[in-house]
Amino acid sequence: MAPIRRLLIANRGEIAARIIGTARAMDIATVAVFSDPDAGAPFVRAADEAVALPGSTPAETYLNQAAIIEAALASGADAIHPGYGFLSENADFAAACAAAGLTFVGPPPEVIEAMGVKTRAKELMAAAGVPVLPWVTIDDAQRIGAGLLDQVSETIGFPVMVKAAAGGGGRGIRVVGAPDGLLDAVAAAGREAMSAFGDGTVFLERFVSSPRHIEVQIFGDSYGSVIHLFERECSIQRRYQKIIEEAPSPAVDEALRAELTGAAVAAGKAIGYVGAGTVEFVLGADGRFYFLEVNTRLQVEHPVTELITGLDLVRLQLLVAEGRPLPEEARQARISGHAIEARLYAEDPRAGYRPATGTLHRFAIPVLPGVRVDAGVTDGSVVSPHYDPMLAKVIARADSRVEGTRLLARALREAELHGPVTNRDLLVGLLREPEFAAGQIDTGYLVRHDPAALAESARDPRVAPVHALAAALAAQAGRRDRAPVLRTLPSGWRNVPNAPQRVSYECEGQPITVEYRVAGRDTLAWIDGEPVTGLRVHGATPGEVDLTVHGIRRVIRVSRNGDQVYADSPLGSCVLTERPRFPAPEAVTAPGSLLAPMPGTVVRVAVEPGASVAAGAAVVIVEAMKMEHAVTAPHAGTVTEVMVAAGATVDVGQPLAVVAVAGPDGAGPDGAGPDGAVPDGSVPDGSGPDGSGPGQGALR
Repeated sequence: MAPIRRLLIANRGEIAARIIGTARAMDIATVAVFSDPDAGAPFVRAADEAVALPGSTPAETYLNQAAIIEAALASGADAIHPGYGFLSENADFAAACAAAGLTFVGPPPEVIEAMGVKTRAKELMAAAGVPVLPWVTIDDAQRIGAGLLDQVSETIGFPVMVKAAAGGGGRGIRVVGAPDGLLDAVAAAGREAMSAFGDGTVFLERFVSSPRHIEVQIFGDSYGSVIHLFERECSIQRRYQKIIEEAPSPAVDEALRAELTGAAVAAGKAIGYVGAGTVEFVLGADGRFYFLEVNTRLQVEHPVTELITGLDLVRLQLLVAEGRPLPEEARQARISGHAIEARLYAEDPRAGYRPATGTLHRFAIPVLPGVRVDAGVTDGSVVSPHYDPMLAKVIARADSRVEGTRLLARALREAELHGPVTNRDLLVGLLREPEFAAGQIDTGYLVRHDPAALAESARDPRVAPVHALAAALAAQAGRRDRAPVLRTLPSGWRNVPNAPQRVSYECEGQPITVEYRVAGRDTLAWIDGEPVTGLRVHGATPGEVDLTVHGIRRVIRVSRNGDQVYADSPLGSCVLTERPRFPAPEAVTAPGSLLAPMPGTVVRVAVEPGASVAAGAAVVIVEAMKMEHAVTAPHAGTVTEVMVAAGATVDVGQPLAVVAVAGPDGAGPDGAGPDGAVPDGSVPDGSGPDGSGPGQGALR
């Protein structure tokens, strides 16, 4: 046995901070590596030492094997923990660590290699007696032709799922409902897979309708032992990525649990598994399950297993990496209670999960008994376009699923998240939705349930007007605090009453006008011209307003950054933009202009100037945060201008192309009809082209 003395974490964000915490508890010194955008990140400060990896992109930094190994040797590290993502399932990296005399905290390179290619993994599992779905591999451009359609129809049938052979995390996945869309989907999936994993090989497998995604945590040691630590339910997904995970699964009884865990352990033993791993299955409505893949690393959702077993999985990883046998507490693990995790992302579910960037002015999740927060950010952190937009994982553990779900919803609802838009409202609405509460879920849940409607259901309709009034009163208190004289007098006070003061806001595109007037000890107010009844201001400071509105008293916390006002109360949260009294003339944008929805890189321009397009047709494909996003035509018409080319870096709001509106008969401005430029399915939107929901492919 060789104890680990100094551990380099070849990762970033919340998982780097998570590993550092356990290593410190085990008296292992830690070394972080960081890119230029991450120089001020919390995980860098948390480590004992840190080494810069110059650059911003993953290829320059967290995927740069030579630079990471050099950093480990220079810092005196004797082991490397890869976390998840990046190099965690890279067999070449694991072998390079061994060649450099470094312990790789993970399975042997040959196991990673065997499981890293999903098609090879399916072959090995089939040989071990684990149920698998039929598949076809596409490993070169020559096979993407008419013959492929016949092969798929005969071997698999439609609908079919297209998946990256070398990766997961929702990248390179498409659902195709009919032969017409297959070739384009294969090409697009291969492009995205090449960008994410450096390997464009994809494979096709049968699509299972309305499946559940169930995975089993396994652990192996160097002495031939392979154990399981029960299952996790991971069916709530967007864009084939999990956003809610829980353990145990509400769909798994003791008999099914025995079958699933037995198959998972058999899979682990068949490949000589060592370390932490996850065997993923798709569970059909008929109760039959099929192998998806083995993730040869720690999973994002590992905290739910930790909370129901009382085990620290990172500690187990480090013990196994040191050559120790699995401890007895792991071998004798039992399920206790229920744990549920939500992934908090900087993204807008109302806009197709568009990633958001910018500064987190405030990031505070309430400290509640039974709630754990694994975060990669803090107040002042900057969310960049270079990496995955996950901010944190919020996990609740309780004696029952009902209690755990309610506790998690409360923690998310009371969080103060000021800065880029997040998916918090979607998560809260989802956790409170009756079908979810009853455990009636599958991977198509977010297709059956409109994400925008779920997010809206989490918002109290009173939140915007009440918070706008509080924002106006907090601003008034701030002006009095800054006044050089007569600070005790309220803003706008006059011996002779005059017209009320007026301030206009915008909340999610809707204008709100607040008027107020101080009359002696009373405050009178109007919202959009309607008087506020039963109003009493008990206290107002720039950061907090205590007031009664319509007979109900609440305390609203208010924070301001520029013209953005963030308000939080028991009603929920609201972001208000103060509108200037005398707005400056806006720059004129040509009608039909398509603007970049986020910072990113143009990976493809789907049209040329002069082309006719249908409404909704993909015009430019932008890659941001490791995903492709389509910028589509807002109406039928003719492309009059294209301002970007593939490879160009664009900023949010930058013009990309102009589509002139079609004539009243649907024809282009020159009388010619659209030439059939239609969406090519290259951008995952959470559903297949036939309207079906996501299937079994959400991996990670």
